[in-house]
Amino acid sequence: MYFFYFDESGSRDPKVEGKKKGETAFAKDHLYVLTALSLYEKKWSAFDQEISALKLRLRTKLYREKQIELQSLADCEVKSTSLRLNKSPGKKGYSPFVHNLDDTDKTALSTLFYSQLPKHNMRLFAVVIDKRKLRDHMTGEQMHKKAYELLLERIELYLWEYYPKHGGLIVMDDTQKQLNHAVAMKHAWFQRDGNANLRFKHIIEYPFFTDSRLSNGVQLADLCSYNIYRAFRSEDFTYPYFRKLLPNFYRSRRTREGKLDGLKVFPDDSELIQFAADGYRDVQSRDTEKPAEEAG
Repeated sequence: MYFFYFDESGSRDPKVEGKKKGETAFAKDHLYVLTALSLYEKKWSAFDQEISALKLRLRTKLYREKQIELQSLADCEVKSTSLRLNKSPGKKGYSPFVHNLDDTDKTALSTLFYSQLPKHNMRLFAVVIDKRKLRDHMTGEQMHKKAYELLLERIELYLWEYYPKHGGLIVMDDTQKQLNHAVAMKHAWFQRDGNANLRFKHIIEYPFFTDSRLSNGVQLADLCSYNIYRAFRSEDFTYPYFRKLLPNFYRSRRTREGKLDGLKVFPDDSELIQFAADGYRDVQSRDTEKPAEEAG
């Protein structure tokens, strides 16, 4: 069996424009990214223990050097926002664990997380929603469910091609009860009847919703999801943290060169589709032009 850890980046608000008092218009976030990564069940223990061991060492160091007492591993959650932004205590997104680490320890922690992808042959899947192209009537819940459906398609195709004897269990951050219920009901529909494109024969059970503080897999999905979001928001495939992820995306044996099967841009009339194709080919050509000792 394979676990597929899900997380998101960007706002679930489907609107790309808002109005302040006095009817002044302002632009809203135009992207929403839902990301998943795979992990074979027998590799879970090594994956989880290595990350948790470093968290526990850093927790002990914070107590010894700064007298910051964290009760459990649940207090040592790692999120993209806490690594990137220097929040103040009391502010949303403030992490007593991450924000009190020095830069060296933060780098060691993020490096360890990302190293798990090649180490355990974890595959990445992502759906990028260009909200500028959505129909006006689409709600945040509908947008999220559409991203979930498209991501599930890629996971089903991956298992069908590479691991047909294995099932896939979805593990997601427990966010909102209503949204969780809507996703679970959509999931059940797919399992019974499939969708317009395929039958989901390898997706097992219902999604497992968990507190992200308890799941290193969901936390890694969060880190990856932001980097994908960041590359598309700035329309820059050379963004360093995103480039590190590129070799880990699912690619079919049958695909043509220059395509990432694990990455989907929606809707189909988004200009970001061409950006992604051009950007990936450009990155590949740059890597090909590197001297052999540098490329290796």
